[in-house]
Amino acid sequence: MEYVYAALILNEADEELNEDNLTNVLDAAGVDVEESRVKALVAALEDVDIDEAVSEAAVAPAAGAAAGGAAAGEAAGDDEDEEVEETSDVPDTTDDDEDEDDDAGGEGLGELFG
Repeated sequence: MEYVYAALILNEADEELNEDNLTNVLDAAGVDVEESRVKALVAALEDVDIDEAVSEAAVAPAAGAAAGGAAAGEAAGDDEDEEVEETSDVPDTTDDDEDEDDDAGGEGLGELFG
């Protein structure tokens, strides 16, 4: 992830995203730089508009949540005459699972970029 963060820092600072600049940012952060990862990331981001990609990534979850909420509202409207019984038979394990989810999240990307 450090490699991606370094690329985002360079983009935010309006600096050119190249191997030297990326390596310098990573060195400054105390990361053991792997030249092959630097080359791969620079090549992968060569034709990518990072600002546009970040904007799209921020909009997509919000749009999905809005669409899901609207669909749920419509479904509830169709069944107004029916009573919905809520049950609490399922034990609340959110506190126990939060630590595990934090560790598991993004493992695939972490393996790709560090």
